[in-house]
Amino acid sequence: MKKSICGAILLQAGLCLLSGSAAFAQDKAAERYTYVTYSICDLTKQERADELFAQIQKPIYDAAVADGTIMSWGWLAHHTGGNWRRALYYGSTSVQGLLDAQQKIGDLVDAKAKKEKLSDEFGKICNSHDDYIWHTIAGNIGTVARGGAAFSVYSVCDQTREEQADALMTQVFAPVYDKLVADGKLMSWGYNEHIVGGDYRRLFTYSAKDTKSLMEARTEIIKSLDDNPLGDTLTDICGPHADYIWEITSQNP
Repeated sequence: MKKSICGAILLQAGLCLLSGSAAFAQDKAAERYTYVTYSICDLTKQERADELFAQIQKPIYDAAVADGTIMSWGWLAHHTGGNWRRALYYGSTSVQGLLDAQQKIGDLVDAKAKKEKLSDEFGKICNSHDDYIWHTIAGNIGTVARGGAAFSVYSVCDQTREEQADALMTQVFAPVYDKLVADGKLMSWGYNEHIVGGDYRRLFTYSAKDTKSLMEARTEIIKSLDDNPLGDTLTDICGPHADYIWEITSQNP
């Protein structure tokens, strides 16, 4: 039986939110999982890593979308934020689908790199990384093309209250982001829960056509949190975080 989260602040706002992923899980057919490799690279050679990716990996990932191995993929370049300099993501409808794709695509990439005598160069430029698997709880990310720039908030959360944060995002704040998409101010957004990876427990990400549009939309998002008393509850649950601005240099779709 579903439990309800009806803390004092929620009751004051006239809300009683259902906890548990079942309360706001997407339809099974629409499940979206994303595997992301966040790489730390040599800043003096990272553009060469982009060239190697375009030459070796991009055609293989495009073919994987075409044959249904993955739903989508993207290559991100660091604009502003922490130590991660590049990120590669790809999506599937299940964790097992991601792992199967990783094996299949990895074998093809290794074979092509070896054939073109480029096996070691990329790894020497981007020689450390963090892997995460995310599950999309809300948003249209993974179903539409993203814009040219994305803002990502990686949050460390109180694990005993994560379901409350999820309920707030899906039932209170999601309409704000959906409206920004409908108004053309955002191209995509997604709220994701941690499945595998490091310390970050939730990822909120959104994209716009360019950096200027992205930051204008961010101003509206921040205002929506400031204007709603439940925004304080959300930040209390998921407070510590790292912000990144990414340039989406290549994607499909």
